[in-house]
Amino acid sequence: MNAEQTDQLSGTRLAPYIQLATYLIGKSREAGGNMFRHQLDTMAILVDYKYIDSVLLKASLVHDILEDIPDFNHNILLSIDFESHAVYKLVMEVSRRHGEAKPDFLNRIRESGSHNAKILKVADRISNMISLGFVNDMEFVERYINETEKYLLPLAAEVDKNMHTELSDLVASRRKYLNDFNNLERFILDNVTGG
Repeated sequence: MNAEQTDQLSGTRLAPYIQLATYLIGKSREAGGNMFRHQLDTMAILVDYKYIDSVLLKASLVHDILEDIPDFNHNILLSIDFESHAVYKLVMEVSRRHGEAKPDFLNRIRESGSHNAKILKVADRISNMISLGFVNDMEFVERYINETEKYLLPLAAEVDKNMHTELSDLVASRRKYLNDFNNLERFILDNVTGG
C-alpha cells in the first residue's frame, strides 16, 4: 500500500461500523464461528486487495446485518456518519430481498449491481469459501462450490483478475476437499463396514 492509500485508510472512521457489526456476534455460521468475524474477514480481504474506499469498507463490516437480523432498525445504520446513506445503499445492493431466490439474487448483482457491490460480493464469497473447508455437510459444500463456479467466478472475472484467481483456487481446493471426503467415505463403506 502506498503512502497516499495509507493516509486515506487512516482517515476512515471504521469503529462505529465495527461496533454495529457486534450485533452479529450471536449469529453462528455453518463453518463455525460467528457472523461478526465474517464481517471483519470480508473487510480484511478488501484491504488485502488494496480496496480502501471508505463506503466499501464500512459496508463490508455490516454487509450481513440486514439479512441476519430481520428486526434490525436500519435507522441506527443510517445515523452513524455522513456516509451512512451510501453505506446503507451498498448493503441493500448485496442483501437478498424477501422471497428472492439465490440465483436471482446473484444474477441481480451481476447484471445491475454497482462496481462496489460486485467487489463486496466477491470478497464476501472469498471469505465464505475459505470457511467452507470446515463444513461437514458435503451436500452444502457441493452446492456452494457449484454456485460459486456458476455465479461468482464470472463476476470475479469481471471486476478483479486477482480476486478471480484466488476464488478459482478456492473452488479447486474445496472441490478436492469434497472429492477426498467422498473417496474416504466410499473406502470406509467398502472396507470397514463391509458395505
